[in-house]
Amino acid sequence: MEYHILCEPEEIARYVFVPGSHTRATKIADHFDNARLVSDSRGYLVYSGTVEGIPMTVSSTGMGGPQIGIGIEELGHMGADTFIRVGSCGTFQDHIKVGDLIIPTGVYRGGATADRYLPPAFPAAANWQVLAALVDAAEKLGVDAHVGIGSSWDAFYALPEPPLPEKLKQAGVLAAEMECDTLFVVANYRGWRAGAILANDGTATEIKPEWGEEAFRKGEELEIQVAIEAMKNIALTDQVGEA
Repeated sequence: MEYHILCEPEEIARYVFVPGSHTRATKIADHFDNARLVSDSRGYLVYSGTVEGIPMTVSSTGMGGPQIGIGIEELGHMGADTFIRVGSCGTFQDHIKVGDLIIPTGVYRGGATADRYLPPAFPAAANWQVLAALVDAAEKLGVDAHVGIGSSWDAFYALPEPPLPEKLKQAGVLAAEMECDTLFVVANYRGWRAGAILANDGTATEIKPEWGEEAFRKGEELEIQVAIEAMKNIALTDQVGEA
């Protein structure tokens, strides 16, 4: 039994979605067959079920590097080895609209939790297999997604000093969020696979505008569909490789 995610290892699938939002975790579980609640403890809402016969789990992680770091460590102890963050983000880019989807190839490391695992010079990069599966799933479903560099921070209200956002914008950084750096670094360190898909919930100048709520919710549902399709394809590829 882990310290925070209180369930048995046999209740956790190898393939796990890790949204920050508890509500989004429930929305993902709604896409499972025979979804069942297996843990609700210390900010981790965990459901398991199947998708076309493939066991899958979703665990909300709350906000920030420490939360997702603890979550995936404990899920990994129970047998999980493939993670897709299904999250939200802001953006630095004027051309990215509310509700647009972003698939980060890697992220700028602005948080601190990952530094406890590997030094800042180590890149926070998505696993190639998971990244490719997400891009392929979006194309298969006819969903437009921006693919490129994101950024992670661990202090939502302590924004970076003005020169840095402008530099990141000029460098083409697409997204700003709070968890991917820790997810990618810990997964690389532990030998797991991790990727992410993010629904943008703001503009380059406005965070979470009320007028964008409907567009964001549409994007959220699309990112869930893409993530599930990608995870299904990863599992099927694993089955072929293990046959």
